[in-house]
Amino acid sequence: MNSIRLRLLAERTDVLRRMVQTWAFCLVLSALQYGFSPERPYEIPLVYSMAIGTCTWACMDFGRLVLPNNEESGWPHGGALVGLIATGIVVGYLGGTAIADRWFGWSSWDQSIAFQRTSWLITLLAGLVASYFFYHRSRAAVLETRVESTQRQAAEATLRLLQAQLEPHMLFNTLANLRVLIATDPAAATTMLDRLIAYLRATLQASRSTEHALSAEFERLRDFLELMKVRMGPRLQYELKLPAELSQRPVPPLLLQPLVENAIKHGLEPHIQGGCITVSAEVSGATLLLKVHDNGSGTTSPDPGTGFGLRQVRERLATVYGDRAQVEFSSSPGQGCTVVLHLPMTP
Repeated sequence: MNSIRLRLLAERTDVLRRMVQTWAFCLVLSALQYGFSPERPYEIPLVYSMAIGTCTWACMDFGRLVLPNNEESGWPHGGALVGLIATGIVVGYLGGTAIADRWFGWSSWDQSIAFQRTSWLITLLAGLVASYFFYHRSRAAVLETRVESTQRQAAEATLRLLQAQLEPHMLFNTLANLRVLIATDPAAATTMLDRLIAYLRATLQASRSTEHALSAEFERLRDFLELMKVRMGPRLQYELKLPAELSQRPVPPLLLQPLVENAIKHGLEPHIQGGCITVSAEVSGATLLLKVHDNGSGTTSPDPGTGFGLRQVRERLATVYGDRAQVEFSSSPGQGCTVVLHLPMTP
């Protein structure tokens, strides 16, 4: 229902914009006419120009709605377009002249043949110029909409490709851990397999969409962390902090999971005592901050933050938000790592 209302509002806005543009064109035309005949009151060319222009615009603009339109321009094509323009000019001239004549209380048909011929010529030229302008403007708008749609589809395809790369990466890591547990702790392996099945079932639908609510993202993180706890036991602790007012905020699916995987693999697993992962969301001005912090071993890498997980996150954010999103990475040896995603609050 909302989409229908928005479409109707957009159509009405387009009609009003074309009407105002027509009036602006008529004002320019009346000023030119007055410039060539300054001895006549400006009211005369103004009223005739506005009346004829408005009638011509109304005939063409509303007439094309009842004719089959060309998808590339939004206008009829071929003979229908020529007929619409000719009808608009004739009806516009006759109707506008009648309205203006009534305004002044005289009849233009009492004027000389030369005067009437000049009026017809001005109307014809003005009608053709205005028709050309609106036709190409409509065609440009349609092509621009198609380009935007194509770009949006390309961005969605890129996002799905990045997600398709991410899902096997997580799955292979989990299966490798499961293989070790089968040999060392069959009971834990069975529990982990049950968790994996439940996690994949819950994640499948979300991973096939381009966005979901932040609450769903945190629920998938909870499922994933519970899956990891089967393998790490008490060495893995976690805390998820999501304010209620941000629960329905849309984000790309599986956005935080690679960051949590990195925290476990590079921060907590090498740490004998393990550690805690904290994932939080907050708003700072017009920016949504998503933070993943671990108190593990940190990193001594000379080029930190360039691994598969962070690269995936950066590419996906660039696909969705362009240069409006940022990834901030910080780490100190023995003090863990922190990754903060800066996302725009506005679409």
